[in-house]
Amino acid sequence: MNSAAVYPPLSAPAANMFGNVPGYEGMAAGGGGFLPPPMPMEPVAPPQPGPTPDEWSIPILSEDAAREAFKSYVSAQCCYSKNPVKEGVITNMEPFNTFRYRLETFTETRQTEPAEKPYEGEQADFYTQPAPQPWEVQTSAPSLFTNHSEEIRVPFTSSIKECQSCHGKATAPCDECKGNGYEPCSVCNGSGNKDNESCTSCDSTGRKRCTTCDARGTTDCTTCKGKGKLLAYIKLKVEWTNNVEDHVVQQNSGLNVDLKSVSGKELFKNSHYLLYPLTGFPNPAISEASARLIKDHQSKYGQASRILQQRQTVELIPITKVNYKWKGDSHLYFVFGNEQQVSADNYPATCCCVVQ
Repeated sequence: MNSAAVYPPLSAPAANMFGNVPGYEGMAAGGGGFLPPPMPMEPVAPPQPGPTPDEWSIPILSEDAAREAFKSYVSAQCCYSKNPVKEGVITNMEPFNTFRYRLETFTETRQTEPAEKPYEGEQADFYTQPAPQPWEVQTSAPSLFTNHSEEIRVPFTSSIKECQSCHGKATAPCDECKGNGYEPCSVCNGSGNKDNESCTSCDSTGRKRCTTCDARGTTDCTTCKGKGKLLAYIKLKVEWTNNVEDHVVQQNSGLNVDLKSVSGKELFKNSHYLLYPLTGFPNPAISEASARLIKDHQSKYGQASRILQQRQTVELIPITKVNYKWKGDSHLYFVFGNEQQVSADNYPATCCCVVQ
């Protein structure tokens, strides 16, 4: 086959060259951009079993567990005295368990753009076969709900072109010596003499070989890496993203922290290509959050991305409000999450730099 009749001229701009490739017409203007996904499937309503009564209960936090969590928290603080932990007396413990609804929408986004790389003997296959459509290109997808990205050279879009930076010469003048091959001697500043004596560093010549180019005056072209040619092709950028959003049902304990860092007791979980909102959940705030977030996600991510899977989870997060007395005054702290993290605003015994 006559390669000159198959491949475009070496000097053809990549964007214009790809403008006639079916499925990549937008690249004629030098663009490409994000690609709308194929038509989505309709969601299928899966079974939605509700939690049984025994699943709603979380074991009451014991005083020993509350005290131990408080002790660990104080020990980790730089300037907190341990005396309130040692001497404080717990007067009341009150549970304020709350629900967290989490929606995960796992998406795949594809974007094309013209690309070039130094030619290293790759096959120039432009137009030898029809190029696959952007969403037909095979990829190595990661596990579900895992962020990942990769770049792929689209098959049957590669051609060879002359490097315009060096005009195919593969070399460029050395930036260090400006193409001279030699530099002024740094010891004698190019004079050939040092302290009224001949400079031994440069043998009185006032110059030294350029080590960057080994006195050649040229270096490999940085664009083509000394190849003189470039491989032009369509690059497909694929990104998998797990888009996560939480809704925590308001509780009136007074705890004012972000509960994203803790886990709770899982009451319900299901996943499907597209989800239906939860219906009939005992707490209406969870059903409302499910309907709102699923609608938002499918609208937000279904236009420019392909939704591969959605997952919704409901957790019951334990929160215990602990009241205690120390030196006659009342104080409080919170223990929350399966990890038994502690929040203790206005801790009564802090100092500037010394832990007592």
